[in-house]
Amino acid sequence: MRNIVIEELKASEVYHQKVEVVERKGLGHPDYICDAIMEQISVNLSQKYLETFGTILHHNIDKGMLVAGQVEGKFRGGRVVSPMRLIIGDRATFEYEGVEIDVSGLAVETAKAWFSENLRFVDPENLIYQVELKRGSAELTDIFSRGGKVLGANDTSAAVGYAPLSPTERLVLETERYLNSKRFKKECPESGEDIKVMGLRNKEDIHLTVAAPLVDRFVESEEDYFRQKIELHDRIEEFAAGFAEKERAELEACICAKPTASLNTLDMPGRGMEGIYTTVTGTSAEDADCGEVGRGNRVNGIIPLNRPVSSEAAAGKNPVSHIGKIYNLLSHRIAAEIYNQVSDVSEVYVWLLSEIGTPIDQPQIATAQLIMKKGAAGDVQKEAAEIIEKELENIHSFSMELVAGKRPIC
Repeated sequence: MRNIVIEELKASEVYHQKVEVVERKGLGHPDYICDAIMEQISVNLSQKYLETFGTILHHNIDKGMLVAGQVEGKFRGGRVVSPMRLIIGDRATFEYEGVEIDVSGLAVETAKAWFSENLRFVDPENLIYQVELKRGSAELTDIFSRGGKVLGANDTSAAVGYAPLSPTERLVLETERYLNSKRFKKECPESGEDIKVMGLRNKEDIHLTVAAPLVDRFVESEEDYFRQKIELHDRIEEFAAGFAEKERAELEACICAKPTASLNTLDMPGRGMEGIYTTVTGTSAEDADCGEVGRGNRVNGIIPLNRPVSSEAAAGKNPVSHIGKIYNLLSHRIAAEIYNQVSDVSEVYVWLLSEIGTPIDQPQIATAQLIMKKGAAGDVQKEAAEIIEKELENIHSFSMELVAGKRPIC
């Protein structure tokens, strides 16, 4: 029998609290880049192991760092002076049953492909790639040789997920996705990918602080920069207002009529290139900010400061035994299933705790905390427990979704 505990949580939903703070690091942010690339390496390596050996082998590509380079920004287009350096690290299986896998080559090619597909002005060939992947320890590697459809956990760790996203969380998430969408980039090619959105809700008033560089090849002068900045700011506020109107119509949620936004607040007119936020490549990793795995968004795409979160970096961990990835994503899935299937539940938190060596479908404890709607009288504990039981029974199928890269993690 699995150790499943369900309890009612006597608390206010996040969207009813007076203050809410939410952050989203976008596509071109150095931390996002590290998470996305290390995760894609894990996905591609898992597929290679399956194709070659018919099974997933030990690996954790979850130690990565993007070291900033140096550029010379200039109106109408600057240049890269010193390239960025991507460090790819931790553990992998290089040989199995006498057959070798070119793990380092796969990692570098995956990184180059990601840059090519996601950052328009980064030349994948103009980076330094430093692969620091080593062989795993004997005991952790042996987990993969012990047999069984469901492997043992390779760590003792806890994860927490929740549902649903609040209107503020959705607004922050969707604002960045809108600004980095292919359609928006086609309409506004001057908008760089390194976009960060910080949302503050104070009672019913929501303000977004957005950082979004302009690519200098599209900027003629300081005057032209501020003209384009006004246009970009207006589009952000237009999108936010439309989103808020839709939220109120669909959910009757606590969200203001017209969110406000500020853009690139460090700017100072009259200081030339030193007083404006431009970029040569679209990312601040070109010369301003390094990136690291685990410092970016949580697995649901945001950094929700009002919520409990796990400190685990999910990106790049193997998808069949490392609960630092599996439980982080599964806890959010279970919470969503409970929220969607159990009546009168207003908000759900799900906690999962593993024990190293124990099968991943047998957590030390799986618990759901339910915030019920006002006036709810039904006993929903059995329904919630059945959902948790079902999801844990199907954890192998869930892991295979992670293997296939079907569950975004940043």
